Amino acid sequence: MDSGVWALQLLNALQYSMLLFLLSIGLTVILGLLHFVNLAHGALYMMGAYLGVSVAMATGSYWAALFLAPLLVTVIGAVLYFALIERLRHSGPMNQVLVTFGLIFVFLDVVRLLWGDIALGLDVPPLLAGTAHFFGIAFPTYRLFIIFVGLLVMALLWVVLARTQIGAMIRAGVENSDMAAAMGINVGRLFFAVFCVGCALAGLAGVVAAPVLSATTGMGVSILVPTLIVVVIGGLGSLEGAIVGSLIVGFIETVGAALAPNVAAISSYVLLAAILILRPQGLIPARG
Repeated sequence: MDSGVWALQLLNALQYSMLLFLLSIGLTVILGLLHFVNLAHGALYMMGAYLGVSVAMATGSYWAALFLAPLLVTVIGAVLYFALIERLRHSGPMNQVLVTFGLIFVFLDVVRLLWGDIALGLDVPPLLAGTAHFFGIAFPTYRLFIIFVGLLVMALLWVVLARTQIGAMIRAGVENSDMAAAMGINVGRLFFAVFCVGCALAGLAGVVAAPVLSATTGMGVSILVPTLIVVVIGGLGSLEGAIVGSLIVGFIETVGAALAPNVAAISSYVLLAAILILRPQGLIPARG
């Protein structure tokens, strides 16, 4: 393959990695801080896509959908938190898995009742409808926008987690929640805030992905497995781990599919098994 084809594959891999990052960072911090296995995280991503389509149809503005859909998903997440998740936090991982797995089907039925079982598209805004030309290739501007959103969120989270007091409280809660509570940190309120941020990022990923992938009832389930692989590979509660894991899985599934499709189909699972055997804490885990 010439340099243009390589550049195209690398950009596609980076775009997919940024979507995985937006989903995995919320899930990994929820797992690392709350010790809660939320399999319904992918369903919130699906809700973000459908709500984004509805808001865009109602307002005629993609930018309104980009702003409002994550907020609406956050409201849904807050209701779930007080209705179920707060009560299940200390009930053990098996109960958490069973309840949140059941929530996937609840959300699927809700989506089918409200929007039907057909794919819904979201138009790319005129500002991002063109193509960018570099390295001898034409690449959609909107896909570059997805990369930009992922990198922007990555930078903002790094500043918050590494340079602010709230970031220090989150890191303390991940490393030792009991000691953090003993030092006067309101761990319960912190848990809720982190969970809401994770829901908002899932909704953001959904509305950002909708113009490329369309809103479908299966999108939440299909993205959940690679997101969980990212979390396990990177390490629970770790921003750096989510970044590394997203890039690894994104490049394996995108570039690998172009080079060796049969091998790429199982490569992520082979890597997952190797990490679980050789380094079960992940590549860059939080110290806790």
